[in-house]
Amino acid sequence: MTIPLQPTERVDDLLTNDLKIIQSDDVFSFSMDAVLLARFCSVPVRGRILDLCSGNGVIPLLLTTRTKAPIWAVEIQERLADMAERNVKINRLEEQIQVLHQDLKNSHTHFGYGVFDLVTVNPPYLPVVAGEQNGNPHFAAARHEIYSTLEEVIAACAKLVRTGGKVAMVHRPSRLTDILCLMRQYKLEPKRLRFVHPRAGEEANMILVEAMRDAKPDVRLLPPLIVYKNRTDYCDELMEIYYGGPAGKPEAGNRREEREHPEELSE
Repeated sequence: MTIPLQPTERVDDLLTNDLKIIQSDDVFSFSMDAVLLARFCSVPVRGRILDLCSGNGVIPLLLTTRTKAPIWAVEIQERLADMAERNVKINRLEEQIQVLHQDLKNSHTHFGYGVFDLVTVNPPYLPVVAGEQNGNPHFAAARHEIYSTLEEVIAACAKLVRTGGKVAMVHRPSRLTDILCLMRQYKLEPKRLRFVHPRAGEEANMILVEAMRDAKPDVRLLPPLIVYKNRTDYCDELMEIYYGGPAGKPEAGNRREEREHPEELSE
């Protein structure tokens, strides 16, 4: 299938799943946090799945390798929503994924309340501070809470997920207290936590959180994920996710996701 590309866009391979993804240096490309969230969340075999802050649609694309359930993707930035729609088409997934260009804060007016079995979200990590945003509006919106605050994101998830349904989020450990307090405030009970560390002995720089709507308190702290087993080589779990095992390891310098977002891997 021929999909039109804008001048700065390219088509990359998406991990080991025979998927393709349209990306551009003009906008924020997917990084490890999205990949880990798509693997971490509890995916229903049947039911309905929603991905908020969907960007170019990477998480819905990856979720299609784990379930045949229908998936909706919500993205507020028109450029990224258009990329997500074309990514669905280039992978011939129109029957499973639908992309909506809208504000997540209003998504319940489109879908209704409590209609999803799983809601995933990879939101901007940083509060808005005057003078600190990136000059590129797409990069600024990906990193800073310009369109929605953390509380607004969690409130939207709570409106959209059914009782007993799951909400899965990836974020920075520095916001963990806020995340857990807000989830409980909006009746999303944290159930599973996993810290992600760049290397052994280094502080975590990502946290994966899964909560259940209207559940009783009972949280599990999963074993930490240590991304690198030395200075350059991914751990076995990451090698399996990215390349299907050690035999699939690319040549040095061919890890596009790592090169473009080293700040997500090591701070």
